[in-house]
Amino acid sequence: MDPFAVIMLGIVGGMLVGLVLLGLFHPRTGADTLDWRPTRSAELEIQNEIDDLDQMLEAANARRRARGAPELTEEGVRASVGADLADTIKRREDHLAELEVVQMLDAKNARRRARGLPEITIDEYRRSILGDDA
Repeated sequence: MDPFAVIMLGIVGGMLVGLVLLGLFHPRTGADTLDWRPTRSAELEIQNEIDDLDQMLEAANARRRARGAPELTEEGVRASVGADLADTIKRREDHLAELEVVQMLDAKNARRRARGLPEITIDEYRRSILGDDA
């Protein structure tokens, strides 16, 4: 190898090693060097979130009281959100199951076409999957 290239690679490698060692053994952290401090503590952020939720619930209840509707509670809202989430998950799983059956039927019909056989319908395919060959 060319001596100039070896010398240049040695200099660049030495500088990289020096920078890494400087970063590892420097007595101050990067946050100390930049004098960086978080603007608010995590505890304060959590308390602000709790206060926001309380305020939103109280505002919603004020509107509901004005309409004569029953007030919401945090537990009731959580239960409602949980039920909606469960329903969404069930609908998604049902859709994916239906999509899987359609894709399998398409593949089966492609194989049947290649063999010269007639295609089957989705109802026939479902009966064959479930074993109801009646």
